[in-house]
This record gives sequence, C-alpha cells and structure tokens, in this order.
Amino acid sequence: MEIDKAIGESDDRRLKTKYNNAIYVIKRALALYSIEEVAFSFNGGKDSTVLLHLLRAGYFLHKMEQKCSNGGLTSFPIRTIYFENSSAFPEINSFTYDTASSYGLQLDIISSDFKSGLEKLLKANPIRAIFLGVRIGDPTAVGQEQFSPSSPGWPPFMRVNPILDWSYRDVWAFILTCKVQYCSLYDQGYTSIGSIHDTVPNALLSISDSGCKEKFKPAYLLSDGRLERAGRAKKFSPSITAVGNGSGGVESHKSSLLVASAIAVGEEILFGTVEDQLGLSLCRKIHSIGWSVSQTIVVRNDKDSVAEEVERRKSTNDMVFIYGGVGPLHSDVTLAGVAKAFGVRLAPDEEFEEYLRHLISDHCTGDRNEMALLPEGITELLHHEKLAVPLVKCQNVIIFTATNATELEEEWGCLIELTRSSGLLSTMVPYVSKHLQTNLSDVETAQPLSKLCLEFPDLNIGCYRKSRKGPLLISFEGKDQTQIDSAVESLCKKFHPGTFSEIH
Repeated sequence: MEIDKAIGESDDRRLKTKYNNAIYVIKRALALYSIEEVAFSFNGGKDSTVLLHLLRAGYFLHKMEQKCSNGGLTSFPIRTIYFENSSAFPEINSFTYDTASSYGLQLDIISSDFKSGLEKLLKANPIRAIFLGVRIGDPTAVGQEQFSPSSPGWPPFMRVNPILDWSYRDVWAFILTCKVQYCSLYDQGYTSIGSIHDTVPNALLSISDSGCKEKFKPAYLLSDGRLERAGRAKKFSPSITAVGNGSGGVESHKSSLLVASAIAVGEEILFGTVEDQLGLSLCRKIHSIGWSVSQTIVVRNDKDSVAEEVERRKSTNDMVFIYGGVGPLHSDVTLAGVAKAFGVRLAPDEEFEEYLRHLISDHCTGDRNEMALLPEGITELLHHEKLAVPLVKCQNVIIFTATNATELEEEWGCLIELTRSSGLLSTMVPYVSKHLQTNLSDVETAQPLSKLCLEFPDLNIGCYRKSRKGPLLISFEGKDQTQIDSAVESLCKKFHPGTFSEIH
C-alpha cells in the first residue's frame, strides 16, 4: 500500500508516530463496527484529504491482519458523505468529485444543513460511527476525544477523530511525504478554507510583485502553523481583562483593593532541599503594582494537590500566580492540576506546539507531545518578543515557567509591558511605607500598637525582629502617605522623644 510504504521510508519520526497513532484509531474503529456501520465525512479540505488516505491505509492494514486476499483491497468501501454547499469554493467541489472518481468513493451528497442531512442519512442507513477530520484548535474540537459520542440533541453516532492531535505541520508533512493530490486553492495561498464569504489567501504568504495581481506562496510554505487561520474573516474580540470580580476597565480599580496569591509547586522546597527564591521576589513584584498578596503556598508535585489549591485560591483572589512544575518530567504536574481545578482536560495546543518546535527542534517529537498539552478552552497564550515561549493564562491563573529570580524578572517585565498595552493586569495605586526601629521591649509596645491598629484600620502595621536581642522594627504600609505620617506621629507621641528612629 503506497501510503504505508511512503511513511515507512520517511525519516520524520514525529510523522511516523502521528501516523501510527491514527492508524491504530482507525483499525480499532473497524474492529468495533462493521464496514456498513461506518462512514467518512469528506469536505475536500486538507484535513479530510489526509484522513481519506489514512482510512485507505488503515482499511488495507485491517484487512491484511484479517489475512484477506489482496484482490478485494483495490476499492474503498467506506461510505463517504459530502455536504454540498452553495457557499463552497468551486475548486473544493471539483476536487471532491475528482477524488471520489479516482478512489471509487461511495459518495452520498447531502445538500441540506449538516444536522438535518445527517438525521436523514442515519435513518436510511445503519451508520453507527463517522470518521471526522477534526483537529484540536477547530471550533468543534472542544471536549472531543478520539472516540466521542455525538452531542445531546444530535442523532446518536460515534465521532471518530484519528487526527485530533495533528498540527498544521503534521498535515502538510503527510501530504508532501505521501505525494497525494490536494485542492488547488492551497497552492494559491489559502491555508484554511471555509466558505467563499469568509476566506481569503493568507497574507503571510503574499509575494511582492511589480505586477497588478497579488501572488501567494503555497500553503505548505507557511512557517508558523499557529497562523493557519489568518486568512479567515476576523471576529470582534473584546479586550482582555484578568480581574475575576470586576466589571470595569483599568481605571475603575484604581481606588479598590485587588488581591493575589502565589503558589509554588515543588517538593524540593518542602523537603528543604532548595530555598524558594521566587516566592519572595514575586510577592515584591505583586506589591509593586499596588496589589495585596493574601497567601503564598507551597504544594507537592501532585496533580490533586495543585488542583485543590488552585480551585480554592481562584475563587477568593483576583489573580493567582503559580510557578514550578512546568515541563516534560514526571513531576511537572502544574498544567494538569490547573486543568483539573477548572474541570477541563489537557489537550494539544497547536500554537504552543509550534513554539516548542522552534525552541527544541527535533526533540519535539510525537512521543513528547505532552509538552504542548494545555487546559482546553480556557487557555490564552501571552506573547512577548523577549520570551522564547509565551506565558500561559487560564482565566485568572497565570503560570510562570521561571526557575530562578533572573528568569522571573524577565517574565514579570514582559507581563507588565503587556499590561500597559492591553490592560492585562489592573495597575493599582502603589503602596507607600515608613519603617521605624526602637529598643523598647515587645511588652512595652504591644498595647500602644494594638490601639494604633484600631485607630488606623486602612494601614498594615507590622512588627518583627531580625534577632531576639536586636531592635524592634515597625513597618507602616498603605495607599495614603498622609495616613502613614499621622500614624507614625501618633505612635511617637505615646513615648519619650527619640524612642523611635526612622529607617530609610
């Protein structure tokens, strides 16, 4: 079989892994359902073209395992469904009919809408499973697995998605490696084809030409698969807001109090093997934008522990910052924990996968695709030119990949720059402070300080000693410098002059 032979002779390890996984899904479906009970939805696009040839190869290998003779393998007996649409490109229609003729497809042409057409088809035929060319990132892919029952309200059938975790790169690697025909629109700069009303060539493939007519490079030359849909009509996207309990813009929070918590994921901190340097630095940075830090927590490298803490903090804080436990190792469970906290699954993110591919090149194979798994449906990638990979934001949870204070400094700086340009984080009135020291004992200062706290409830008045025999340090922090000055003056009046000295 030419498809299986071409993949077998390829040096692309990632493509081989993707191919083998897809073939396994197809063979599993063919083992569960008879050939009369399965169908294939073909629309002439690149994804369904890939699926067509995977099905041909999968059917061939399935029959070979059943030790059938080769004589019956020249045809493709799987029922093929084509939803004909007046808004489809003529090139798509032509390619679909030519392909059906070339491979002897049993083409059922449906002219009505997808749902009602499907209902009629399933009533007239014993179809129980339909192969679909859905990939993660498609609008219909959310929540789907390789085998997913149809949604409530739809006729009952099993959706089989052999290429669910394939990326744009994988699709074109397969098409070019196997040398299969594809719709001519892809050679004219189209990278994702919808209807004639919402699809144009991808401007990123435009070729500078002195002539009047604009020219485009073919789709497989798009270097960044994240921009596959750049030729689709854009829909309005509301501005980003990261504050979970607010309704206004940045300015509306200037006079209110925003609260964040910081979660460190790392058993090495709990074991005392390493010191948590990032926690102190992160608290200072959160404080520097006028936010209050409610808690700092260290949790084990355990998905359930991370999920429990994130679930608790995300509902009581405006923002949760989490660091540690991000990567391909068995102990890197942060993203899985965040996904569980929001009640979603981890799914391959093609955009993030492209970043990883550029970063670690050949090491990012299909076997290590888990590095690109992100919480599905709630993830936003925060791009900045200084970052090799974007920061990950899941609603009001931001995940840092920093492993030391220097890396955190860079990631935080990028986050603040994004805040200035898009209002990602609301910048509050900054905190101001004064620090005093005294040689008075704790007993002598306890009651006056307690009364001072009642007198100035909007201030944070703290006391500590760097050593048991050292001076008592008293800090005054708040948003109003006048209040701080008044609190300091009030305390000093309760004692002899010179009892307190200010620390700068």
